[in-house]
Amino acid sequence: MLGIKRLGLLAALVLVGVAPAAAAQAAAQPSTQDTQYLQALHQVNLFEITAGELAQQKGQDQGVKDLGAMFKTDHTQLDQTVQQTASQLGVELPNEPSADQQAVINKLNNASGAEFDRLWVTSELAGHVQAIQATQTEISQGSEQSVVQLAQTALPTLQAHYDELVRLANQLGIPVPQTSASGTPSPGGTGTESPAPGGTSTESPAPGGTSTESPAPGGGTTETPAPSES
Repeated sequence: MLGIKRLGLLAALVLVGVAPAAAAQAAAQPSTQDTQYLQALHQVNLFEITAGELAQQKGQDQGVKDLGAMFKTDHTQLDQTVQQTASQLGVELPNEPSADQQAVINKLNNASGAEFDRLWVTSELAGHVQAIQATQTEISQGSEQSVVQLAQTALPTLQAHYDELVRLANQLGIPVPQTSASGTPSPGGTGTESPAPGGTSTESPAPGGTSTESPAPGGGTTETPAPSES
């Protein structure tokens, strides 16, 4: 009988120890904002790595080739941190770019020469605007510190890419969409079919956002806020 009582006591102690641990694990689950940002940024990286490779292979202008190489390297490094952070938080990441991003890749595959350069620069400008907006929103609205820190690390890189794209667009005579300083789309909203940054839709919000006029690669909308140039 004494042995049975001891076993019962041990079982009770184990259960008492498990309950707080389970509660702590549940409480540590990242918010929808943090989860959506990790997933969207991962898709941005997948898109940028592929688009960077295409720029190196098919770009006519050396500036396009050079930026493609830079983007591939930077987004590969950034994605290592994204995957590590997502793994630590138990966030499942998509294994391919969004459908809209894939549509841009298909267009790039079918373009050549100056047409390719123009399409690549235009799509990259729009994609980086969306990525910067989503990153700024994560910094201001994210609740998981590791994800917020990731966004803070990513922002200067994304901004530098955007600035280089603007410079290259000006050199090549490619129009840069004029944008306002207000109305930044906010990830974590009600949109359920919005593309990740770098998508093609011009009528869908940025990742999880509510804006209906986000820029799209290859598009020319002029009512989406641009990141400030450094």
